[in-house]
Amino acid sequence: MDAKGRTAEIMVAEARKAFWVMVAFLAVIWVVQIVNWTSGYALSRDYGVQAWHPVTLPNTLSAPFLHWSWEHIEANSGPLFIFGFLSAYRGVVRFLSVTGLIVLVSGLGAWFTSDPDGIGVGASGVVFGYFGYVLVRGAFDRHLIDIVVGVVMALCFAYQFTGLLPQEGVGWQAHLFGFLAGVVGGWVFRDRGGRSRPAAASPQQSPRSALLKELDDLGL
Repeated sequence: MDAKGRTAEIMVAEARKAFWVMVAFLAVIWVVQIVNWTSGYALSRDYGVQAWHPVTLPNTLSAPFLHWSWEHIEANSGPLFIFGFLSAYRGVVRFLSVTGLIVLVSGLGAWFTSDPDGIGVGASGVVFGYFGYVLVRGAFDRHLIDIVVGVVMALCFAYQFTGLLPQEGVGWQAHLFGFLAGVVGGWVFRDRGGRSRPAAASPQQSPRSALLKELDDLGL
């Protein structure tokens, strides 16, 4: 098998792993939601994040798996799968590192800045983190395909940016810090393999030619 074939095979394998990782993630939060619902959302009250309450600080790790209602988890599930898959398909190991950073920064940011009288739960901070990561990863990694994906996602999900603004009854702090963590994660976990910009190989190579070359390298 030639180099292009091996590259395409690796990409397909990583995309397959990314798909099942996100399926498993969604399965976990939905199973937790059923248990949470049967308990009258006691899990959300006990394991959610309450700003400036030290006892809830470890709950920054559990809060993303909890929700307050069926509408809450339904609203998060679709974007979580889409942005999660797009974040993971280039490499699941790097994706898990990015996820850890997003969960930590989003949770701590909410803990320091949210209303102390409220209890924050939900995967939306992680969703916004993946969103930010997808938007910038292509630029930091210098992958034209990922740049195109980021632009398309920004256009298709432009309404998501409203979730970064202060809103009554919405945990926008977790959204904002999650988004910032995703952007930072794009830089921290960028591809350090020393790739040059695709167009730099030849002064005559156009962006369109570079994009077609990447697609060809992937066997597409």
